[in-house]
Amino acid sequence: MDPAVAIVLGQDPAPFEQLLQRLLSPSNDDRGEAERIFNLCKQQPDALILRLVGALQSSAAGTDVRTIGAVLLRRVITKDSVSLWPQLNPATQATVKSELLASVQREPTKAIWKKQCDTIAELAAGIVETGTWPELLPFMFQCVSSPDDRLKEASLLIFAQLVHFFQAQLKPHLPTLHNVLLQCLSQSANPDVRIAALRAAANFVEALETPEELTQFQDLLPGMMQTLNLALQSKDEASAQEALEMLIEVAGIEPRYMRKQLTDVIAAMLQIAESTQLEDATRHLAIEFLITLAEARERAPGMMRKVPHLVGRLFAVLMAMLLDIEDTPEWHAANDEEEDSGESANYEVAQECLDRLAISVGGNTVLPVASQALPAYATDADWKKRHAALVCLAQIAEGCTKVMSKSLESVVAMVLAAFNDPNPRVRWAAINAVGQLSTDLGPDLQQQYHARVLPALIGAMDDGANPRVQAHATAAILNFSEAATPEIMAPYLDQLLNKLLHLLQFGKRMVQEGSLTAIAAIADCSQEHFQKYYDGVMPYLKTVLTQAGDKEQRMLRAKAVEAISLVGMAVGKDKFRADAKEVMEVLVSLQAAPMDDDDLTMSYMLQAWARLCKCLGAEFLPFMHVVMPPLLHSASLKPDVTISDIDDDTANDDDDDDSVETITIGDKKIGIRTSMLEEKATACNMLCCYADELKEGFFPWIDQVAQLMVPLLKFYFHEEVRKAAAQSIPELLLDGKLAVEKGVAPAVTVTAEGEKRYLKQMVDFLVPPLVEVLTKEPEVEMIVVMLESLQECIQLGGAELSAEQVGQVVAQLKAVVEGSRGRRKERLERTQTEDFDEEESELLDEENEQEDEVLDQVGDCIGELMRVFKASFKPFADDLAPFVLHMMDKSRPSTERRVGICIFDDLAENMGDAAASYFPAFLPHILEAVLDPLPEIRQSAAYGIGICAQHGGAAFTPYVPDTVARLGQVVSSADSKGELSVSATDNAISALGRLCEHQAQAPFDSAHVLSVWLAYLPIREDRAEAKVAHAQLCGLLERSDPRILGPNNQNLPHIVGVLLEVLKAGTDLATEETAKRAVTLLRSLPAEIVGALPPEQQALLQQAVQCA
Repeated sequence: MDPAVAIVLGQDPAPFEQLLQRLLSPSNDDRGEAERIFNLCKQQPDALILRLVGALQSSAAGTDVRTIGAVLLRRVITKDSVSLWPQLNPATQATVKSELLASVQREPTKAIWKKQCDTIAELAAGIVETGTWPELLPFMFQCVSSPDDRLKEASLLIFAQLVHFFQAQLKPHLPTLHNVLLQCLSQSANPDVRIAALRAAANFVEALETPEELTQFQDLLPGMMQTLNLALQSKDEASAQEALEMLIEVAGIEPRYMRKQLTDVIAAMLQIAESTQLEDATRHLAIEFLITLAEARERAPGMMRKVPHLVGRLFAVLMAMLLDIEDTPEWHAANDEEEDSGESANYEVAQECLDRLAISVGGNTVLPVASQALPAYATDADWKKRHAALVCLAQIAEGCTKVMSKSLESVVAMVLAAFNDPNPRVRWAAINAVGQLSTDLGPDLQQQYHARVLPALIGAMDDGANPRVQAHATAAILNFSEAATPEIMAPYLDQLLNKLLHLLQFGKRMVQEGSLTAIAAIADCSQEHFQKYYDGVMPYLKTVLTQAGDKEQRMLRAKAVEAISLVGMAVGKDKFRADAKEVMEVLVSLQAAPMDDDDLTMSYMLQAWARLCKCLGAEFLPFMHVVMPPLLHSASLKPDVTISDIDDDTANDDDDDDSVETITIGDKKIGIRTSMLEEKATACNMLCCYADELKEGFFPWIDQVAQLMVPLLKFYFHEEVRKAAAQSIPELLLDGKLAVEKGVAPAVTVTAEGEKRYLKQMVDFLVPPLVEVLTKEPEVEMIVVMLESLQECIQLGGAELSAEQVGQVVAQLKAVVEGSRGRRKERLERTQTEDFDEEESELLDEENEQEDEVLDQVGDCIGELMRVFKASFKPFADDLAPFVLHMMDKSRPSTERRVGICIFDDLAENMGDAAASYFPAFLPHILEAVLDPLPEIRQSAAYGIGICAQHGGAAFTPYVPDTVARLGQVVSSADSKGELSVSATDNAISALGRLCEHQAQAPFDSAHVLSVWLAYLPIREDRAEAKVAHAQLCGLLERSDPRILGPNNQNLPHIVGVLLEVLKAGTDLATEETAKRAVTLLRSLPAEIVGALPPEQQALLQQAVQCA
């Protein structure tokens, strides 16, 4: 044992207490030595723990020593990555538990016994499953019923922390606990007891599992609100803020708890928010409560929209907060667009909350309120109000997109009028609004108002006295161009680029940076229209790239890198090639040079390299050895995550760090450095881009990138990383396959067997992890991406999947459908709530549209499996059949029914004779669906009938008479050619043609059916079926089928008209081969038949034949 350890853990407690005192020393050396000795003491866990317990008992030890003792005891038995608790012998554990309970009763210093309460709760949570602390609950119930307020508060604090861990143990005591909490909240004169009771009540409400239990605790809410009000009345805003934070948690987790007293709760919160005599932090928390409740759509849809005057009053509070801004000289003198001098915390809260309010309650609720308030603000003599109106418009646009699009004229007029405002901060806000509206209301705004918006932005660039206005005008060009077409931008390019190049030469640095961003955006939007400007622009960009070298110009150089790469992509490699080599040599030297940690040049370069690769294609390959190392490094970054206690003061620095996003879960605070995540996401996207662009040229990096990307399918910190990982899987598989086929990978292509083995290894490594994550992915949009990638993988390498792997794919696809059903069911339940309204219905429709995409992709994956495995898929089809039949049931949502029918269609098309065994079970449903009221169901069913007719042979023959009758009803219905029905009718017509060609032996009047079929041609809407039908028409004519020509060739004029229209449409309605056959047929028409055609048709015929 270390001598120092032997001394501090010896019989005399004084050296240990001195060690604790040294841990608080201001001297780094003294404190460091004490920490070293303390860590060595952990090798004697029983002795160390008993010494810490002894320090808590010591009357001689000062408050500081007992405090650090309490902190360290908690840390070593509950906090450290390797807890000492399991290493203690039972006697020591018993002593610790007993002394902790005793110290709560004995300790006079509140700060210390609160730490002891935390230790009790955390230790109990860690050993709850062992049942080794039977004394705890009786002790807590004894304390909570004690007349001693200190013990009552302590037990409530422990209950609050334990409720999530002790649910089963506490369930029998819920009535007792309810009564205790009710009494403490409504009758206790001690504010600390009330706050502790509020914390416990809030945690109980969050943990309750059934509506009945929630109802049982409903009558606590008035007491919870009263606790808040009493704290405010006594001017104890610290306690009021603590109460508000707990109520915010309840609002976010269990918003329905507020419903029965909603009006009173909202009124109280609005009163706090409106009380300017209160601290800003208190008002902000009241606003946060209201916004959180509005955002709780999934648990309480529409609830907040129905509260009278809520949105109007809250909107007024937020608008007033936007006025808390000063026009400081620092803002005008700033060298950085991010400088926000003069903007208060009130201003920032108002900005954020206006955005969240509009998104959560919707445009139909917010825009009418804004429309009443903003005109007066926009024309007020006070610049702050004019500024606030524009900021508000920009903030609410995203949530009001649909409604605001209907009143674009008034919105645009208000914003553009402010471009002439005498105050530069108002002009800046007007430009900012244009940028945001261009994003949220595009492309409508660009299409309708480009002639007013772009000249206004160009004019703002002349505001040389106010560089921030100039810079923001250049930045807004980016927003505008992202949703503009090349044709919209083309007329303004001369003026725009002349202005931007002038600013690039003579503007302030942030104006130059904005000009580069604008040039890049214009090039990206304009594409080939930028060709004529290339020679005038590129020299300026190269000058900045090579001359912007000092630290202050790093961002300027980075923007030049971005602009050059986007301009190169816009004009293409033939135009860019002459400059590309020089540019890339500069980039290589830049990449090799040391860079500061805060230098963003590397991030810009990662994206620029990928664009240059896209522009140059295979010519880029010589630079890959330079590009890949830093890219792989960035893509391999580990998430920078910190987890701390919510009350840990040492972790508060993250709250003020803009690069760290902090979320609170229970009593833990999780900090995630978002800048690192963004760098990782960018790098992963770039890797995906290289794999896509270089194909077999990417072979040298396939294995390394695959090993990196596969685990990132489960990278739940960032959706973009998972998306890039999922999209890379089929790209890597394709690259490997092409490398094998083209002999780029000699080590694995020596033999055919070697090729197959390599592809099998790739499939085994890449596909199963993708299949596995389908049911673990939390975001519906990401499930769609993953299914798209899986479908591509099956297409590329599905044949290499083993039977076991195919079974796993099928099982996961079924599970995905079940997951989608579960989410739909939850949304359906939301429609049954008393607060559900039309706005909520629109939002649910959008969410269900994503579910439709999921089902479509599932159908595509199953169809691809059938295309790959043909009849050998039958064992899996047998397993799927009952599941798919259930999908087709009339009780299921229309998309699920349609996808089920499409799966059967693929089965009939790809499984050959094996498909016939499914006809008895499926065809009755398909035939019924042919006459379904929904056109998308009719279309899928009609297509399937045509496929069965073509591939089903004699097995389908018994169904033909009924099929013909039903298809006839579809074709002859009154709305058969209506906009919604025409695609279904096209498929019905195509199916009739297939019946006539492939089921001629069946008992039906094929001549009559062919006449109906011919009369409908040409098919125009469904181009795939058009090509089938028009090829069939050529075949019938080539065989001179009397059924198609009619008596005395009477159908020929119509047939000629059909073929002429088909030829006129190019490849839209016929394949090239069919078009050649049609021309041959038209040329072979006898002169007497041509002469009998109407003059107009004769002219068209001659033109078609000559052109061909």
